Amino acid sequence: MRRIALEEAFWLPDLGEETHPFGHLTPRNREWVDHVQSRLVDLSEQRLREMDEFGIDIHVLSLTSPGVQAHTDTASAIRDARQSNEVLSKTVTAHPDRFVGFAALPTQDPEAAAKELEHSVLELGLRGALVNDHTGGRYLDDRAYDVLWDKLQELGVPLYIHPNAVSAQALKVLSGYEYLSGGSFGWSVAVGGHALRLIYGRVFDRFPAATVILGHMGEFLPFQTTRLDSRHANLTLTDPPDLNPSEYLRRNFMITTSGVCSHSALIAAAEAIGMDRIMFAIDYPYEETSTAAEFLDTLPLPESDIAAIAHLNAERVLGIPAV
Repeated sequence: MRRIALEEAFWLPDLGEETHPFGHLTPRNREWVDHVQSRLVDLSEQRLREMDEFGIDIHVLSLTSPGVQAHTDTASAIRDARQSNEVLSKTVTAHPDRFVGFAALPTQDPEAAAKELEHSVLELGLRGALVNDHTGGRYLDDRAYDVLWDKLQELGVPLYIHPNAVSAQALKVLSGYEYLSGGSFGWSVAVGGHALRLIYGRVFDRFPAATVILGHMGEFLPFQTTRLDSRHANLTLTDPPDLNPSEYLRRNFMITTSGVCSHSALIAAAEAIGMDRIMFAIDYPYEETSTAAEFLDTLPLPESDIAAIAHLNAERVLGIPAV
């Protein structure tokens, strides 16, 4: 069965130091850091070898967090986004059966982000974009980003919203336990909150065909659909969204399994938002390919559902030709 993995990271040492993936993370085991860094900068040899070993057909590549969202200088963000996207396009062209790409976008300037998306999709052949959550504390429900949402909808490509290694604000409840503010908990809170901002900012009422991808089994949201809807019913809003939160999650969002290799979590998410909303991902090289492959191989689901998660949903959303 074909396997397409959607949240697979790379980094280019030539980019600005602000984009360095380990410049903003809580302290980590040195051996693990070395393991990850060597794989982030490799766009062929090690990566393809590991893909072959565990039966991964396609990596959907994206510039790792914090990416260009870390830049405080707009010109630097525009420069690094273009450089990253051009290298990525060349990599995909060199291995068209093994790699697909998500563009980096200079969200410091919404107009420039929309232009880079158009260039990346129409000229470089990339299949969507990935943004690392906020840009200096600014979120994508800001009406200035309507130009970007309009371009995403026009091109029919998805936007993956990934955590940002640079925190927009500290979670006071984690004071003294800052290591919990990253991938184990805080990032999901942040990105899940960003997704809710999009819903309550009525982004999907203005752009009903827009598609957002959330990693890590949906950043907690699929497991809160009932709660979100029940609390929504009691809100008094001057400009409420047209639908319940759960309806947007089933219409405008896709999720991936990156880093959450739990059968029970996947089954619960599918019951909440639908099997056609879930796509396989590894979170390479931060997570192990072997673990993700075994998770997919042992799913206690009908083969048709496994095929949807493994490749069919990704083919539909990203426009990847079936084989």
